[in-house]
Amino acid sequence: MSDNRVKLIAVFVLSAYIAFVFVQSLFYKFTGSEESIFIFSTLRDWSGIGLFEPFGRWFIGSAELVASILLFVPRARIFGAGIAFVIISGAILFHLFTPLGVEIMDDGGLLFALACGVWLSSAAILLVHRDEVFALVEYVTGVSLKRAM
Repeated sequence: MSDNRVKLIAVFVLSAYIAFVFVQSLFYKFTGSEESIFIFSTLRDWSGIGLFEPFGRWFIGSAELVASILLFVPRARIFGAGIAFVIISGAILFHLFTPLGVEIMDDGGLLFALACGVWLSSAAILLVHRDEVFALVEYVTGVSLKRAM
């Protein structure tokens, strides 16, 4: 099997994992499940930013849906992976550095573990497609990351 085919399969599997985690959580975010309201209300109460619940829950859910779709569009894959990476980095930071914590409502840390898997998967996709990422950064900023490294 060629290296390109292995990369293609790996990226598909990683994208499927991210989409599975994000899409299965949409039902909970969009219907206002007890767990989702608990998470976003905890962040609202901790930060004093009233937009966390319900607007933040809907916004994050919508962004996760967009990322999930873009991951399966070859020319947009790096955008989907980038959106997923940013969203999940925020989620992990909130789990670690706010009263939210790693364990949510006695889930044994499952939600946090899934988030870590999404973080690793999105980072791996961006790494596999780093030439596209570098080209985009150079196009937008005029700075070449390849020369800087």
